[in-house]
Amino acid sequence: SERFASRTPAPLSLVQSYPQCKVQLRNMSDEKVQMEVDAKEEEAEEPQDTLLVLAEYRYKMQSPYFSTEEKNDAKAALMKIIQKNNMAPYYKYICDLMNWSVDEKLCETMKAANKAEMKKMEDELEDAKKNRGETEVRDAEVAIAKYFSTIGDKKIALEKLKEVLESSVGTGQKIDVVFVLIRLGMAFDDTQTVKSYVTMAKDLVEKGGDWERRNLLKVYEATFLVRIRDFKAASKLFIESVATFTCTAMYSYETLVCYTVICSMISLDRISFRKQIVRSPEILQVVQEMPNVEGLIQSLYNCKYSQLFKVLVNISEMLRKDRYFAPHCGWWLREMRIVTYSQFLRSYRSVTLSSMATTFGVGIEFLDKELSRFISAGRLNCKIDAVNRVVETNRPDAKNSQYAEIISKGDALLSRIQKLSIELT
Repeated sequence: SERFASRTPAPLSLVQSYPQCKVQLRNMSDEKVQMEVDAKEEEAEEPQDTLLVLAEYRYKMQSPYFSTEEKNDAKAALMKIIQKNNMAPYYKYICDLMNWSVDEKLCETMKAANKAEMKKMEDELEDAKKNRGETEVRDAEVAIAKYFSTIGDKKIALEKLKEVLESSVGTGQKIDVVFVLIRLGMAFDDTQTVKSYVTMAKDLVEKGGDWERRNLLKVYEATFLVRIRDFKAASKLFIESVATFTCTAMYSYETLVCYTVICSMISLDRISFRKQIVRSPEILQVVQEMPNVEGLIQSLYNCKYSQLFKVLVNISEMLRKDRYFAPHCGWWLREMRIVTYSQFLRSYRSVTLSSMATTFGVGIEFLDKELSRFISAGRLNCKIDAVNRVVETNRPDAKNSQYAEIISKGDALLSRIQKLSIELT
């Protein structure tokens, strides 16, 4: 007790201020954590490319699937972005495309702003060439090239970006420039440009691309594959990108998940679909906020075919309003019905048309015509007994089909050899 009593007590002011100091320290700690979180989010989240945003508004104005009010809203939003960024070249482009009358006063104002900004950037480039190193020179050249892209001058942007690409030394720098070129092609629906630079990006990534750029390329390539209707290859790349997505310059994470589901529905077998889509925590977390997409997944997997056909109506409306999937909407719906009919018929050797029509919630005549069309095209392995109104399945034997294919190819090869021997003799 004497030992404890001999201790000098803490000053009263310090004791009284301790709780206040503790609260301040806790607040400072919370603010620091929040600042770190915000910094990470800003670093990770790149805003969508302005030209791609404008491309979406442009599609809304041109598509017949949007109302007049939606088109007017799209036009207002598009003009707001054009004026904010002084996009004189893009304004001329959109006026020509939509047959709008050009506001000459506005156009001249934006051109003057473009000219002033270019003068400033060219002065910085000259200063970098005279007083700084190669890195600063390249940064100035990249800034000029990106500026032409930002204001929507496709022709000059392509020329400047190609010059930067040729002068770049590092593989990573080249890949970044190629990604800008891909987005530029996407924004102006230039499929050939996108194709050539996706191929170039793949070659560059193989030579020395880092992990992040490899993941970005998967999104760019998958989007391009959607444009050319290769949904199977696109679904593979989309699935690989779900857990590592950072390509917000193209579109949001929610959009990526939606695209992943749409492509996978007609590309994966049932086992792969369950593993990679139905039981994927990343996808399930997002589709909870998308009733139609979640209903599409669950109704197909749980064999609720009548519900699936109702969901397809809503999904088709959604796809028609998407600039990447709109050209393929009718084809995708047809493929989805084939997948659905095949899954249903796999469980039966024979089933009546009336029973099948009831299961799918459609009329017998419609189902009869639909199945007949798919059977004649060789897309369904079954036949219809028109007298008894029964659908009979005939599962193909894999070995017999392979044998027949080998015989057919062998005959063709022998015929070519005989023709070649006759020409030589």
